[in-house]
Amino acid sequence: MTKIGFIGLGLMGNAMVSRLLDKGYALTVLANRSRTNVEAAIARGASEVTTPKALAEASDIVMLCVDTSQSVEARMRGDDGVIAGLKPGATVIDFGTSLPASTRILAKEVDEAGGAYLDAPLGRTPQHAFDGLLNIMCAGDRAAFDRVEPVLKDLGENVFHLGASGAGHTIKLLNNFFGMTVANAMAEVMAIADQAGVDRKQAHEVMAAGPLHSMMMDLVAAYGVDGDSSKLAFSIQNAAKDLGYYRQMVRDAGAESVMAVPAAEAMADASDTMGDRMVSEMVDYYTKRFEA
Repeated sequence: MTKIGFIGLGLMGNAMVSRLLDKGYALTVLANRSRTNVEAAIARGASEVTTPKALAEASDIVMLCVDTSQSVEARMRGDDGVIAGLKPGATVIDFGTSLPASTRILAKEVDEAGGAYLDAPLGRTPQHAFDGLLNIMCAGDRAAFDRVEPVLKDLGENVFHLGASGAGHTIKLLNNFFGMTVANAMAEVMAIADQAGVDRKQAHEVMAAGPLHSMMMDLVAAYGVDGDSSKLAFSIQNAAKDLGYYRQMVRDAGAESVMAVPAAEAMADASDTMGDRMVSEMVDYYTKRFEA
């Protein structure tokens, strides 16, 4: 079976590694920040290496699920980087949310090294990843996509090929801009309901009965009404980063975002004191801000 190397076993990466192990893949892993999930993967049969180069040397497909474009670039380049150890014909897949401009440059560098580079950011939650039900927004060389599609289908319910390199990350940033704008709007609704003296639950029920209803609305309300932040396992810090990337992408296209600014600035501010908390907990940020 295809040998897979996986870098970055955070919330999402750990769930994906668990799914790959469930499906019987030979897996090599490399820690990004925490060792807890790495140890769990090793206990289930994965092998560990200490450099991205060593991981690439052991793998037909290299998968990265790390936090920023800077982190991806650091693991791809250099004497101990993925590119230095890449097998001829190997495929590298970036599952994170990265800047499209960075993605296109890395794709060229991997192509020159004899491999293929795909950007394949993800939709849905870590729980969906455990069950192989992710949405995968893949872009890059079509032949490479066709080769790895069976593996992607073991991870995702909906697997898209979206065109040339960078298209996946572009659409992911569009998706996250829209999602985080909605999340912030609903978080403010919860906080202003308090200020205006109406019941949060009733506000959500009325809004959810009309055309505004969405899953994101419900995920924020799960915390705002029931105190359950686990339904939306995506940190404020990561959301703030993604909105910053979206604004940069828009600038790279020769424009300036209008709608992203308030949500991006609020999440960047919240990230300073509650960055590790989940996006739905922005309700508390707005509540505190309005009470000040």
